[in-house]
Amino acid sequence: MPAAINSEMSAGAAVGNLGSNFLERLGDQASSGFGRALRTNPGGGGASEATDAPRFRTWGEAYGISATTSAQGEFAADRRQTWGGVAGFGLRVAPGVNVGFSVDQSRTAIDVPLALQSATLDLTQLGFNASVDKGPWTWAIALVDGFGNINSSRDTGFGLATAGYDAHIFGALTELSYYWTIDQSRIVPKAAFEYVRATTGSLQEVGGLDPVTATGTTLERSRILLGAEIGHYWIFDRKIFDLSAYGKFVDNVAQDFGSSIVSLGAESITVQGIGESQYGADAGASASLSLSNTARLYLNYDGKFRAATQSHQGTLGVELKW
Repeated sequence: MPAAINSEMSAGAAVGNLGSNFLERLGDQASSGFGRALRTNPGGGGASEATDAPRFRTWGEAYGISATTSAQGEFAADRRQTWGGVAGFGLRVAPGVNVGFSVDQSRTAIDVPLALQSATLDLTQLGFNASVDKGPWTWAIALVDGFGNINSSRDTGFGLATAGYDAHIFGALTELSYYWTIDQSRIVPKAAFEYVRATTGSLQEVGGLDPVTATGTTLERSRILLGAEIGHYWIFDRKIFDLSAYGKFVDNVAQDFGSSIVSLGAESITVQGIGESQYGADAGASASLSLSNTARLYLNYDGKFRAATQSHQGTLGVELKW
């Protein structure tokens, strides 16, 4: 009976991880060394420090994520594929003070082949980020609030047992970085603290053999991220090409994987949720081409590496300023 809700366990973890992904991308966007250079010097070294940066900006992104989780206790290994898009708007409210608002819409296909289960997760996330530049220091914050729907399917051998239930994600991040520049190169050490709370609703399967019910679950995670970004840009034909990479050490200082009570008739059992290992690493790279002071194309890779979980995300984006 515990194996009957493998797809629910996977979906709960997916909600939390998608919230973290969006939250950390918002934080990186606010504290990116290249973004900071353009905020304070739009010409990227080719213009005076007094040059005024555009006040408004908007951006759009399309991304894909591939993630896997190894078997843990009653949980069989899963595979998750996510496709999504982001639209955002930002503005400079005062010298050195920037805010942004964005919406992330995604669909995740979850497959738990050894348990003969699958699910889809449709998730909408609303994001806010802000940054304050003071000398070489930048303090950034990001908030995410999201909601979604999960539809699961389990092959019972005598038909499919299906269920539909909701999901919610809330997350907050604060990050401090130091911008150290050497000519057209930079090193940006960063330290961040992140909190995420993901919930999934109760479910009642219908159809198939021996459909089960399960109570909702809540996953909570607090973690510290320590790392640095390195980058270098080149100026040619009044365009700026930038390459950067980053690495972070991750310490999940507090985790509650949550639990669910699974019932079949008069029988009930409590099943523990799944989560990340305490320690792990994040790594990524970015290529950016600024066609002018007001238009930029970029391509990002973000990888997350834990003892039982790995994910790889690719993002293609465009940013416009005025």
